Amino acid sequence: MTSRRGRLALPAAALALIAGASLTLAPTTAAAPSPIVIAVEGPLTGSQSEVGIDMYRGVKLAVDQVNAKGGVLGRQISVIKSDDKANPDLALSVAKKAKAAGAVAVIGPYNSSIGLLNLPYYVSNKVVPVQLTSTDDTTGEGVTIQPKNSQISPVETNYMIFGYGYSGCPKVVMLVDPSAYTAGMAARVGKAMMCGDGVPVSQIAITPGQADYTAQVASALALSPNIVYVSTYYPEGSKIATALGAAKSTAKCFMGLANVDPAFVTAAGIPASQACRFSGVPEAAQMPSASAYVTAYKKAFNAQPGVWGTFTYDSANILFAAMTKSKSTDYAAVMKKLLATKGFAGQTGTITIDPKTGNRPNAPVYILKVDKSGAFIVDTSACLKSSCVVPD
Repeated sequence: MTSRRGRLALPAAALALIAGASLTLAPTTAAAPSPIVIAVEGPLTGSQSEVGIDMYRGVKLAVDQVNAKGGVLGRQISVIKSDDKANPDLALSVAKKAKAAGAVAVIGPYNSSIGLLNLPYYVSNKVVPVQLTSTDDTTGEGVTIQPKNSQISPVETNYMIFGYGYSGCPKVVMLVDPSAYTAGMAARVGKAMMCGDGVPVSQIAITPGQADYTAQVASALALSPNIVYVSTYYPEGSKIATALGAAKSTAKCFMGLANVDPAFVTAAGIPASQACRFSGVPEAAQMPSASAYVTAYKKAFNAQPGVWGTFTYDSANILFAAMTKSKSTDYAAVMKKLLATKGFAGQTGTITIDPKTGNRPNAPVYILKVDKSGAFIVDTSACLKSSCVVPD
C-alpha cells in the first residue's frame, strides 16, 4: 500500500524548480525623486489676467525646457498656480497655500500692494521669492529682475522735461491710483517735477474699478496742465486715455509702467493709445534680446507673448541656476547664489543682481509708444532726447 506521505511527495526535479523560483526575485524599480515645487503668484484671473497668464506661461516655458533636460538636481520641477487676482485681501492666503503645497520658491507677486503684505511671509517661512514688485519698499525681500520705482522715475521725469520739447519746466497734473506702487511713483515723479518753485504738483485721486473717469479728467484739465501724468494700473489707465481723447485737450498724456498691457490698446482704441507715451518695457517681440523666447513661446502656446512673461521666464531660469550652483533647494543656500547672479544671459538682457539689495542695477526701462497696429514699441527718439536704459 502506498503511504500517505508517499502520495504527497513530489519528484526531485519539481522540487528543484520550486527552489529555483523562490530564489529568483522580481526586479524592483527605484522610486522617482519627488519634484521640486515652485509657485507662480500673480493676477491669473480678474481685470489684470492678461498679465498674470503671460507671467504663468513664461514660467511654464522655462519649466518645460529644464524638465526636458532632466530637471534640476535630478528632480523634475512642478509648478503650482497662486492666483491673487490683484487683490491685497488675498495676499496672505495665497502665500500660505503655496507654502502648504510644498513650494520652496515663488515667482511673483506682480502687484506691489500685494508684495508688501506677503513677501515678508514668504521670507520668514523660507520660500525663496523671485518677485516682480516695483516699489522700493520691497527691496531686500527676495530678488527681482524688473525695474524699481527709483529706476523708473528718472526716465519718466527726464522725458517729461526734455522729450516733449518744452523750453521750460512743464506743468504736470497727476491722476493717481492710491495703491502702493502707483502712489509711490507719483510721489517720486511729483517731487522731481516741482522744478524748484516749491509748488507741489497737483494730484487727483482715482478710485479703481469705476466705469468712467470723465469727471476726474475734467478736474485735471481744468488746472491747465501741459502734461497729464497717469499713475494707475490697467484697466483704469485705458479709461482715462479714452476720456482724455474725448476731451480733445492739447495736454500731453503720459502713462506709468503699470498700464503697459496689450488689453490697454484694445480697451482704449489705437488713436487714444497713440496720444500717450508710456514708461516700461515693450512686449517680448520688440526686445532684441528675446527672439529665442518669442519663437519658443509661440510654439508652446500658439499665442503672442506679452511683457511680463519674459521676466518670469528669466526669473525661473536664474532660480534654477541658483539651485544648481548651490546643489540645494534650501532657502539660505539658494538665496546666496541668487544674490551672486552676475552676467546671466537672459531674454530681458544681461542680468546682474546687486547682493546688497536683491535688485537688478541694469533693469531695462524704456519710453514706449503705440504703433499703428496697436503694439507697444520703443520710442527711439526718447533715447536721444532724454534717457532710456536699454538691456545689454
